[in-house]
Amino acid sequence: MNTVYLAPPIFFVIAFVFSMLGMGGSQLYIPILFWLGMDFKTQAIPLGMLLNVVNSSSAAFVYARKKLLEWRVALPFGIFMVISAPLGTWVNISLPTKPVILVFALFTATAALLMLSGWKPKRGVLSSSQRLVLGIVSGSILGFFAGLIGRGGGSFVVPLLYIAGLEPKVAAGTSAMVVTFSGTSSFISHILTAARPNWMIWILCVIAVFLGSQLGSRLMAKRLKSRTVRLIFGFVLLGVAAILMIKDAILKYG
Repeated sequence: MNTVYLAPPIFFVIAFVFSMLGMGGSQLYIPILFWLGMDFKTQAIPLGMLLNVVNSSSAAFVYARKKLLEWRVALPFGIFMVISAPLGTWVNISLPTKPVILVFALFTATAALLMLSGWKPKRGVLSSSQRLVLGIVSGSILGFFAGLIGRGGGSFVVPLLYIAGLEPKVAAGTSAMVVTFSGTSSFISHILTAARPNWMIWILCVIAVFLGSQLGSRLMAKRLKSRTVRLIFGFVLLGVAAILMIKDAILKYG
C-alpha cells in the first residue's frame, strides 16, 4: 500500500480540530505529505495550500451562517494581509529573520497564557469604522510579517483578534475567513508555477478535509462553550509558539 493513502484519514482529524480554531492547517498538511513520500515543492506544498483553503472556507461558511463571523473585520483583514505580504517578502532580504520569529512566538505564547488564565480583554461594541480600522491595520501588519518570515500567518490571527476584544467563537469564525483569503493567494501562486497533481490523492484529501471541517466547525458553533474554545485555543497556540521557537528559530537559525 502506498503510504500517501494514509493522508486522508489523518487530514480528516486535523481538519476537524483546526476548523474549530479558525485555522487552515497547512503547517501540518505540508510536512505530513512530505513525510508520506510526496515531492515537497511540486506536490506537498500545492496540495497542502489547497487543503488549507478547503478547510478554512468550509468552516467560514458554517460560521457565517451561525453569525459567528465579523465581516467588517474579516474582509479588510484578509484583503490587506494579501496585499502587504509581498512587501514583507521583499524586505526579508535585508532583515534578520530569527528575531522576528521569536517576537511572534512570544506574542503567541503570551496570548495562549492569557486565554488559559481566564483573562478577558476589555470588550465593547466596536463601531463600523473601528472594525474597518482593526481589519486594515491588523491585516497590513500581519501580512507584512507573514511575508517576512515565510509563513501563512493564520496561527497569529486568532490571538490577535482575541486580544483586540472579539469573543473566542467570533475570533475563530473571523479567522477562518481571513485564512481563506491568504491561503487562496498562496495556493494560486503555487498551482500556477510548480504543481504536479496526483488527482486521486488530491480528491480523497479534499473530501476528507471538507468533511472534517464541516463536523468540527458545526461542533464548535453549536455545542462548545466559549470557555472550552478558549482553552483549546490556549493549548494549541502554546504548541505553535513552541514549534516556532524550537524548529523555526533555534534549530534553523541557531
